Amino acid sequence: MRLIDFELRGEHITLDALLKATGLASSGGAAKAMVANGVVQVDGQIELRKTCKIRVGQAVALLGTRIRVQPGTTGTATGGDAG
Repeated sequence: MRLIDFELRGEHITLDALLKATGLASSGGAAKAMVANGVVQVDGQIELRKTCKIRVGQAVALLGTRIRVQPGTTGTATGGDAG
C-alpha cells in the first residue's frame, strides 16, 4: 500500500480538497465522484460526504493508497495547500 503523509496547515481540509491536493484526484469534480462512488474510507469507514472535514490524526484510504493527516510545520504542506 502506498503511504502519503499530508501536513495539514489550519484546522481542517475538506475530503475532496485533500484528494486533489495529494494528486489522487485530477480535479475537484473527480474527487467528488470518487467519494460519491464509495471508494474512499475515512478512519476505516466508507465516507460519502464530499466535503467532510478531515483533521489531524485521521487517515484516508482509497485505491491502494493511505493518507495520514499530520500537523503541519511552518513550511509548506506536503502534497499541497490545506485550505
